[in-house]
Amino acid sequence: PPGAPREPMELARSVPGGDCGAEALLGELEGLVQDVVRASSWWERHGVDCAILALSLLALPVGFLCLCSENVLVFAIGITILGVCHSTLTVKGSHLAAHGALTESKRWSKIWLLFFVEVCTAFTAEYGKFSHVKLHHGYTNVVGLGDSSTWKLPYLNRYVYMFLAPLLIPILTPLVALERLRKVEPWMALRTLGLISLGLYSQYWLLLNVSGFKSPSSALACMLLTRSLLAHPYLHVNIFQHIGLPMFSRDKKPRRIHMMSLGVLNLPRLPVLDWAFGHSLISCHVEHHLFPTLSDNMCLKVKPVVSRFLHEKQLPYNEDSYLARFRLFLSRYEELMVQAPLITEVAGLQ
Repeated sequence: PPGAPREPMELARSVPGGDCGAEALLGELEGLVQDVVRASSWWERHGVDCAILALSLLALPVGFLCLCSENVLVFAIGITILGVCHSTLTVKGSHLAAHGALTESKRWSKIWLLFFVEVCTAFTAEYGKFSHVKLHHGYTNVVGLGDSSTWKLPYLNRYVYMFLAPLLIPILTPLVALERLRKVEPWMALRTLGLISLGLYSQYWLLLNVSGFKSPSSALACMLLTRSLLAHPYLHVNIFQHIGLPMFSRDKKPRRIHMMSLGVLNLPRLPVLDWAFGHSLISCHVEHHLFPTLSDNMCLKVKPVVSRFLHEKQLPYNEDSYLARFRLFLSRYEELMVQAPLITEVAGLQ
């Protein structure tokens, strides 16, 4: 009827392979990747990333001690160490733990999930894993499920969102966790509250008793500074790699290999972000969405295999620079972050 809302629709895309063809393509790619995984050592599969996380933990005392200094340069080094280590433990550590990519032991996977997500990140492990692994990965770019819409704040203008909003992430994260705890069992809520409190209070106590901060307000300000040091690229990366790419409706989503090749984008390698966020969130995001249980180092190792395969089969392999995506989102903010996304129909694959 006149005046009724209409769902936006993008022109249908055509990609190689029908329903059975898509399954065959994915099976062929899985075989090639499994060959690489089987030929890899434990160090390559898990050791490299565990070593990065261990180094981040070991570097924390150095960061806290640097904050004792009255030398501005040494103090800045301490802030940098704590900020980068915090991002490494919360982003890289939590991400790998949520996917069970740190170890092949289910028991240790659960322990690392609680440590990295609840103690380090101040979030709830169960909801974090459900929203990321089950929704975002299971329904990548499907509108209303895994379309990254949780990152949209349409009431903020482009400059506030891109430049100021990231600073609030350390404050909003535990507040969102508290809101989610209303929907879980009491024992689980108590566990999460205890672990979150342990993580937050530990940093606060160390700043007062090791770094020598004289007042609670200065210690809290330092916590906010270190926890938001890499918040800008964290927010940007989460929107750059999915929003603005094809989005799908629930009832007409394509098969997995087409969903991931169309709806995921790789950024170039960026040393600091590679270390703190991990390859699977930066330069190997396509590989990560196709094979989410692989560690960051293994995603990097299978990247040539995946990119060559997708190119040979004439499937999309999206890549773009951080700066190009940043300019795109600033110039088309209303379209990408405020308006309803266009729905892409992939001809013959629903």
